[in-house]
Amino acid sequence: MLADRGSTLVSHLSDCNRVVEVGVGNRPGVAAALADQGVDVTATDIRDRQTPDAVRFVRDDITDPDPRVYRDADAVYARHCPPELQRPARDAAQAAGARLLFTTLGGDPTLVDATRVTADDGTVFVADPNPSPGA
Repeated sequence: MLADRGSTLVSHLSDCNRVVEVGVGNRPGVAAALADQGVDVTATDIRDRQTPDAVRFVRDDITDPDPRVYRDADAVYARHCPPELQRPARDAAQAAGARLLFTTLGGDPTLVDATRVTADDGTVFVADPNPSPGA
């Protein structure tokens, strides 16, 4: 189906009503697959990006997020999330009462409390909804 941990993300998010993708870039495949399954998807990026018609796009900077973008989301997710964006993404998800799922670029560390979920197509991290102080 989708390469690069996409199918694992889709399987973990397909039960959601509404999700927000942080930093969609030029990879809208997961957003499109979720929208095809009836999930309300908003994709964000700091630059204007093209997304499929079924995916709403909002220009947003996760380091200074607009809370309205994340409101009512069941989950926030990010593909190839660099370490410096993990805490801001977790904070935006927590402020919305949503869970955070993310993938990294292989060798990048995880800087937030997260559970590792390994599948045939890679690893997805699910951020702890109640991180320890300072995490």
